[in-house]
Amino acid sequence: MIAGVLGGMGPAATAEFYAKLIARTVAERDQDHLRVAIWADPTVPDRVAAVLDGSTDPYPALLAGAEKLRDLGASVLAVPCHTAHFFLPRLAADSGVPFVDMVAETADFLAGRTGPVGLLGTRGTIAAGLYQRRVPEVEWVVPSEAGQREVDAAVAAVKRGDLAAGAAHFDRALAEVDVPLSVLACTELPLVAGNATGVLDPTDLLADAVIRRCGGKPVDARPSA
Repeated sequence: MIAGVLGGMGPAATAEFYAKLIARTVAERDQDHLRVAIWADPTVPDRVAAVLDGSTDPYPALLAGAEKLRDLGASVLAVPCHTAHFFLPRLAADSGVPFVDMVAETADFLAGRTGPVGLLGTRGTIAAGLYQRRVPEVEWVVPSEAGQREVDAAVAAVKRGDLAAGAAHFDRALAEVDVPLSVLACTELPLVAGNATGVLDPTDLLADAVIRRCGGKPVDARPSA
């Protein structure tokens, strides 16, 4: 099987996801790893703006990327971008290729959890209710406007390559939410989370699910909730 990665949103997050596919696969030689096709298109229009006000339309570019991966022989696709999951059902239907759903994997992981869980993500992800609708039994805690500005700034810093600034903004956002566990619902955030405790990175769950779907074995390194 070939795993397809529909990426570029952003480029650093896509590179990090491929690194996780490698690091989280039980392997002793090259041939034990997955065959992976990556389509990284950083020109995909802004997904957040599309969700918030419809001022952009990333769907044609997303579908074109999924079709390219399908034509390369990918039999399952993954999107290391939370906000793009807003379009996932439509993409799967129109491309004819199944997707591993990062939000669904995270929802399964959190099933049965009680108590508050922080949600640090883009304004689009939060406004779309991607996590809130999937796990309604969780008491989701989203940042205040000041905290969301810190999240926005952390994401923007990663996209321009300033990880030190991104880490400072992330630390302030995480402290502002102040709950025992927070979901990093933007794929830029794990790049600046460092050794932060009490965070859940859904891209770990996505990588493990892709590895399993493609016949590999994930390492026993699942995060704790």
